[in-house]
Amino acid sequence: MSVSRISTRAALAGGVALSSVVLLSGTAFAHVSVQPQGEAAKGGYATVNIKVPNERDNASTVKLEVNFPLDHPLASVMPQPVPGWKAEVTKSKLDKPLELHGKKINEAVSKVTWTADGSKIGPGQFQQFPLSLGQLPEDVDQLVLKAVQTYDNKEVVRWIEEQKEGAEEPQNPAPVLKLSAASDDHHGGGAAPSATATATATASASAGEKDGHDDKAGDHEEKAAAESSASSSSSSDTTARILGVIGILVGVAGVAFGVLAGRRRSA
Repeated sequence: MSVSRISTRAALAGGVALSSVVLLSGTAFAHVSVQPQGEAAKGGYATVNIKVPNERDNASTVKLEVNFPLDHPLASVMPQPVPGWKAEVTKSKLDKPLELHGKKINEAVSKVTWTADGSKIGPGQFQQFPLSLGQLPEDVDQLVLKAVQTYDNKEVVRWIEEQKEGAEEPQNPAPVLKLSAASDDHHGGGAAPSATATATATASASAGEKDGHDDKAGDHEEKAAAESSASSSSSSDTTARILGVIGILVGVAGVAFGVLAGRRRSA
């Protein structure tokens, strides 16, 4: 077999493999999913986007339902307005009330439904539906938000299958919100001061004490300088007065000498 034929077959095989990867990747990323904006930490609050792609070439998405687990209920679920869509929040009574900020909550949001109101998700398009969630549970690592997508041709796709560990991804996987570890910021805690901070504080205190002693010494020096200045001023005033008297006497003596000299000339 010639080298050119081998190269051609290799290129064809590579092209088929690449096409398969692209197609599979496109399918994998075409699911309804939930994506946090920033961090979704346990015990805290988060803003998330429900991302809804349109998987059909001949139909448009006109409705989406997202369900929230009541075994790990959220006290607050608020949708952000999306132009062309109407949001409806459904609440359900809890078997075990929640306690949040000292208040008992007997019901929680169980579902949010978006219905097209002048808009839709067409073929080759996607839409994001923002939500504010909180307070996130502290005893789980993730929240499964099962979703139902409805097309304008009455087709319904249920994204409700949960991923099992070690198994392949299901055909219609449910959106999963991964929760990160809780931090002190989410619970209002503060970290203990570091050794450097402590040393800095001690140095500042010592400097303050030293400044206090220096201030006292400075006060004594200023007082002594003021007294010395006052003494110098007094001495200067006395000297000036003496010189003034001497000047007057010299002037009188000069006048007298002039008068006597005039009389002698006349004689």
